[in-house]
Amino acid sequence: CGYYRNSYAKTDQDATFMRIKRDYMGNDQLLPAYNMQAAICDEYIAVIDAKPYASDMECFVPLMEKFRNTYGHYPKYPIADAGYGSYNNYLYCEEHNMGKFMKFTMFQKETKNEKYRSNPYRAVNFQGDTDGSLVCPNGRRFNYKYDKPVRGNKYGRTEEIYECENCDGCPYRSECFKKTSGNRTVQLNRELTEFHKEVISNLGSIYGALLCMNRSIQSEGTFGI
Repeated sequence: CGYYRNSYAKTDQDATFMRIKRDYMGNDQLLPAYNMQAAICDEYIAVIDAKPYASDMECFVPLMEKFRNTYGHYPKYPIADAGYGSYNNYLYCEEHNMGKFMKFTMFQKETKNEKYRSNPYRAVNFQGDTDGSLVCPNGRRFNYKYDKPVRGNKYGRTEEIYECENCDGCPYRSECFKKTSGNRTVQLNRELTEFHKEVISNLGSIYGALLCMNRSIQSEGTFGI
């Protein structure tokens, strides 16, 4: 169907089969549909668009480009829900000097679930030694193995793969590593981790809270109407 498409309807080749909220057949079947996007500013619909992408993440950049083409500049504080927070979209905001105010998939856990956030066995919580290597809670080093391209990343970014030097006899193995043999490997994207921290800081501010409140009223209200 093309680079960005994996399905289309014979009766409407611009539509894509999606699992939509309103299913008249009541059997959760896929139906040809469009993803409607609207950018609201001060209670006005600034731009509105329809895309054949089932994921909201893929719709963010085209909507922002339509905004720029219409008004001659990018929005300064694009606030959106967790469906839009992705590595590509954060890099896009960085490239065009836009604030990062889009929640990511694990945002609620990162901000509300203390047990998840402070879990010592998450790679982002590993300590580093003087050489910059990761060190697990048992004091064992994770050695750098290779860089792995981030799937679907349009900017050529990669994530780092690390492997523990030796997991044998580790008293934390059952909590840290589900496999019963071999050494644990972890993947870490330091740039994305920093983006997540920035998003949490932005949305945790008073201004971020006001933006969230206005988004829920204005954007959701627009779609409700």
